[in-house]
Amino acid sequence: MKKLLLLVLSFLLVSPTFVEAKVKVKSYKKGVVQTGKYRNYLAELGYSQEEIDKKIADTYYEIFESERRAYQNVGDSMGYVSDVKNIDVRTEGQSYGMMVAVQMNKQDIFDRIWRWTKEYMMVKDGPRKGLIDWSINPDGVSRRARGSASDGEFYFITDLLLASRRWGNDGAINYLKEAQTLLDVLFSKDGSDGVTNIINMEYKLINFCPDTRSNQWTDPSYHLPAFFEIWAETAQDGREEFYRECAENSRQFLHKACNEQTGICPDQCQFDGTPNRGSEFHYDSWRTPMNIAMDYYWYHKDAKWQKEFADKFQRTMASQGIKEFVDQFSLDGGKPAYVMSAGMGKYRATKLRHSIGLVATTASLSLVTDNEYSRDLVRHLMEMKLEPYEDGYYDVYYDGLVTLFSLLHLSGNYRMDW
Repeated sequence: MKKLLLLVLSFLLVSPTFVEAKVKVKSYKKGVVQTGKYRNYLAELGYSQEEIDKKIADTYYEIFESERRAYQNVGDSMGYVSDVKNIDVRTEGQSYGMMVAVQMNKQDIFDRIWRWTKEYMMVKDGPRKGLIDWSINPDGVSRRARGSASDGEFYFITDLLLASRRWGNDGAINYLKEAQTLLDVLFSKDGSDGVTNIINMEYKLINFCPDTRSNQWTDPSYHLPAFFEIWAETAQDGREEFYRECAENSRQFLHKACNEQTGICPDQCQFDGTPNRGSEFHYDSWRTPMNIAMDYYWYHKDAKWQKEFADKFQRTMASQGIKEFVDQFSLDGGKPAYVMSAGMGKYRATKLRHSIGLVATTASLSLVTDNEYSRDLVRHLMEMKLEPYEDGYYDVYYDGLVTLFSLLHLSGNYRMDW
């Protein structure tokens, strides 16, 4: 019997399951800007590079190449990313598609999306000239909305600056010049004719929309301090100190917008962090934890608060069960006052669900903290597939893109240099 017990113990000590349970995640005290190194958290957790590459490739394929894809080529030189469930093209999706393309070294797709955006979505005349309408039909003709959403331009500028870093500016598109032109447009809008730039100049924070009404509040998920740092480092437009101030202001704003007990933030709020018109944690808010994770491991300038936030947020989600937590909440972590619907027709979502997109962005915080849930959240993400839910609802667009972003972060493939 004694020999048998020793044999069993010996097996457990070398078995993959036991080894996985003993994984120790490194504690990082500096950001990429100091170390020049990107974490491959998935490899740290024991996944092979083949497994990691396949997970990313499968997710990319579903969004950009499968029969159910969100991306479409148009002619010889253009393309768009459609919000399939709403049957439109949004600046959100276009700018996310460009970010995926620059991160995954797909220059042709990047250039196609930017050309389509400029041709069909960018305003050609009037007070809003140079800004980009946030929603348009895939035919490129009829607009769903005449007005910009500030996160679209914010991402487009960052996409272009990162493209200039990765591919240079001597090809078919001078990415740096395009970014500088768009920045000059933004900072030429001073409120005349009801049009502002995407920054509220009093608070030096990104607004909800660049118009005199929506300039008075914001969306926490639009706050990406790391993007402002990229602008300061790369734009070469004389506004470097302003961009760094905006980055620091965004970090401090997030302290106010995220609930002190749960880490949860509303979809929209005032610049002092007060929820706007009873706003709660719905679809936009999914992005906030991923944005904070990126700023933590890239720049590490607000590490103490970001670690505390990451721990609170992961615990709040996991308290419902790692494989059960839903995708909308009140700010205290309870049931929301209402369930925000999404999409139309067969893709209309009208109920709470355990969404892969929120699982992914929650898992991305494992780059920041290591609590009793962090590793299992990432393992759960790796087990999930981007596919229709049991009731047939499917969101290859939003679920898909934030999932792909999170996988790129967790694998060390979401970068600001190459």
